[in-house]
Amino acid sequence: MSGVRQQVVARDEDGMRLDRWFATHFPQVTFGHLQKLLRSGQIRVDSGRVKANARLAAGQVVRVPPIEAAPERPEGEINSKDADFLRDIILYEDDELYVFNKPHGLASQGGSGTKRHMDGLLKSLPNKKGEAPRLVHRLDRDTSGCLVVAKTKAAAAYFGEVFSSRQARKIYWAVVWGNPHPKQGSISCFLAKQATTDGEQMVVVPQGTPGAQHSMSYYSTTDTAARRFAWVTLKPVTGRTHQLRVHMAQLHNPIMGDPRYFNIENWTPPDEISKGLHLHARRIRLPLRNGQLLDVSAPLPPHMQATFDVLGFDADRYDVQDQDPEQD
Repeated sequence: MSGVRQQVVARDEDGMRLDRWFATHFPQVTFGHLQKLLRSGQIRVDSGRVKANARLAAGQVVRVPPIEAAPERPEGEINSKDADFLRDIILYEDDELYVFNKPHGLASQGGSGTKRHMDGLLKSLPNKKGEAPRLVHRLDRDTSGCLVVAKTKAAAAYFGEVFSSRQARKIYWAVVWGNPHPKQGSISCFLAKQATTDGEQMVVVPQGTPGAQHSMSYYSTTDTAARRFAWVTLKPVTGRTHQLRVHMAQLHNPIMGDPRYFNIENWTPPDEISKGLHLHARRIRLPLRNGQLLDVSAPLPPHMQATFDVLGFDADRYDVQDQDPEQD
């Protein structure tokens, strides 16, 4: 940096000590040199002299004198590739959050035998404090679409409450076997985990069963391909594991490509239908801390777009019909 710089303290830096703030933005400045710059008045906050342990407030202006550029920080090849990958799938970003278009086949979090997942990749995009962004909610490994990630602890706490209090409105698209009957309605049942030879899966159980949790979703048939397939819009009210997949199986319209809950006997999908789970987190709406409403949509993943093309479903034609879930 060749001249004096006036730098505004960011919202997520509120309450940070000045010496830590400098260590974050200008790591080449030693503590001893920082003290010398403060004593000589070359560093000021809102035009006033301060000490190294002064607490900064969001919106304050720090006067930064000419400082030599920081040396390039070595970064591992994997981290660099991960950061580039994540930047390529950002749908929305502000000071507090990202909305990513999570690809089909990428897990949200690690588990048995899972080495590559969003939670791990996020370490390649640390915030100014060196903290990795935090998942606010999760999508199944094979579900694509809108995934909300908080950049700071404060944002994670806020958006976590938004999701837990059901202020976040989520819309999913799915391609299912057959045509739902009736064309629109709701599914309400109790779900519990059950151990299988292929891991745990969710099953419908009577109310009062140990471990049972209530689940509810709305569904609406958006378009059909004869009587063989349907494009369904889904709006979960609760957020249980595999909820939408179980609910559509309960309607006897399982989601195409579902390896766990597609239970139609003696039926094989035609070759022109793409492989893979046809469930996509199409859209998310949630209130931001500034009072504005965020509304983000994710384009279809390649395998679902290919199936849409084969079946004659036009995403652009019907997307305008996605309304607020409470208005449907």
